[in-house]
Amino acid sequence: MTQPIPATMTAITIPVPGGPEALVPGERPVPQPAPGELLVKVDAAGVNRPDVMQRKGLYPPPAGASDIPGLEIAGTVVATGAEAGRFKVGDRVCALVTGGGYAQYCVTSAHTALPIPEGLSAQQAAALPETFFTVWSNVFDRGRLQAGETLLVHGGTSGIGTTAIQLAKAFGAKVFVTVGSAEKCAAATKLGADLAIDYNSQDFVAEVKSATGGKGVDVILDMVGGPYIARNYEAAAVDGRIVQIAFQQGSKVQIDFMRVMLKRLTHTGSTLRSRPVAEKALIASALEEKVWPLLAEGAVHPLIDATFPLVEAAAAHAHMEGSTHIGKIVLLVD
Repeated sequence: MTQPIPATMTAITIPVPGGPEALVPGERPVPQPAPGELLVKVDAAGVNRPDVMQRKGLYPPPAGASDIPGLEIAGTVVATGAEAGRFKVGDRVCALVTGGGYAQYCVTSAHTALPIPEGLSAQQAAALPETFFTVWSNVFDRGRLQAGETLLVHGGTSGIGTTAIQLAKAFGAKVFVTVGSAEKCAAATKLGADLAIDYNSQDFVAEVKSATGGKGVDVILDMVGGPYIARNYEAAAVDGRIVQIAFQQGSKVQIDFMRVMLKRLTHTGSTLRSRPVAEKALIASALEEKVWPLLAEGAVHPLIDATFPLVEAAAAHAHMEGSTHIGKIVLLVD
């Protein structure tokens, strides 16, 4: 028998932007699904860098989105709006959302929800949407990575990095990563990376050139920015593609574009949260067709570093900012 939907729920709020302690459990009304939306009783929610930026007051939600942080969820559909498509009450789904994930209930567009892959728990499924949508959209759509090419991923043991390693390998590419310790080098190699570079003791440009016989890499996925931008141009092969998804070391640099012309480089980038639902739906469709079978087979899997109860979201953020994690951090919702 279906449980009645309560009027209120526990959610993580940000009364005043700041450090991890700015995340405060509170009570909020349970949202109602609009046409084309699902209401999901959340079992687990992924923690991502954009959540940290929002908590600091540096990444406000798009117009109309919930101010509750959290961009990916997994759970059970408990109500549907009109024209909600194929999903019905009782279905187990994971979903990319524009906000609201750190809560007991969350609404999502039916177009950015996907069935939980066969054999995966809600905890594992909550680690999928943000990273898999991001990697597919940027590495395969924008970066046009092909079998036989080489991908360089900065931050190779992050949630994005561990996903990129597995997907690139599954589709026949070679993968190099940069990470910050010997332990992370070992973890990346175990996951399938062909070369793991410790940026604290090695020059990634020199290592990449050495490993490719001077050619360089075909695609670079960069979330660092700052001084890495010029170095990416050095590390890229002729006709290489650099895809920017974040700027942990700054978005403003002085750069010599001659390398772009001489190598015929493409430097592109994207954000995900503010893109129209129709665009996200196309990514969801591609993932369900090409990646969900790999998850069901166990050929690809989300790597989870740690879990925390929802009400300990502050501790989860502190763990993320410590940068020792390998894989995803997930909140478990009671």
